[in-house]
Amino acid sequence: QVQLVESGGGLVQPGGSLRLSCAASGSGFQINDMNWYRQAPGKERELVAAITSGGSTKHADSVKGRFTISRDNTKYTVFLQMNSLKPEDTAVYYCNAAITYYSGGHYYADDFWGQGTQVTVSS
Repeated sequence: QVQLVESGGGLVQPGGSLRLSCAASGSGFQINDMNWYRQAPGKERELVAAITSGGSTKHADSVKGRFTISRDNTKYTVFLQMNSLKPEDTAVYYCNAAITYYSGGHYYADDFWGQGTQVTVSS
């Protein structure tokens, strides 16, 4: 079974930086697109950044120039470098990946989610 495990969240002051990581574990899988979402209290989950298997990226307008998504395909890991953090960036951040995996003699394609990591920006 494929799992996504996130790390790197925490409390940071405005203007500070954090780096989130999300590693996929399991066997017999291939990762396609990888994404970071976030959900603030009382708000809907929103897409923050996305990266294709070939490395093409896109970022939400609210984070452009401050956040950067990247991935290391050899380690099945996606990163989110967050700089110049603002209080409005406070949210639970979720890793998401489109994964093709082999099980019981068949190939499957599915969306997987991490457990979420809390990012709090406050002085």
